[in-house]
Amino acid sequence: MSAPKRATIYLEPKLHKAMKLKAVETESSLSALVNEAVVVFLNEDAEDLETFEKRRNESSMNFNIFVKQLKKDGDI
Repeated sequence: MSAPKRATIYLEPKLHKAMKLKAVETESSLSALVNEAVVVFLNEDAEDLETFEKRRNESSMNFNIFVKQLKKDGDI
């Protein structure tokens, strides 16, 4: 892994306090916690993109038609 890059971020005061408390409780740094949160956030995006790719060839359905069919079938 390459050397860490410096970045300035601004947190809401209550979030900053929560992060500082979490850092102390977990014996971690604020930077480590932010890095971990960013990794989780980006992994979620990667999983979503993978799912979209897998479903690329599925046919789509018009929402209005689908809701009308649910009503017609007595499901709603």
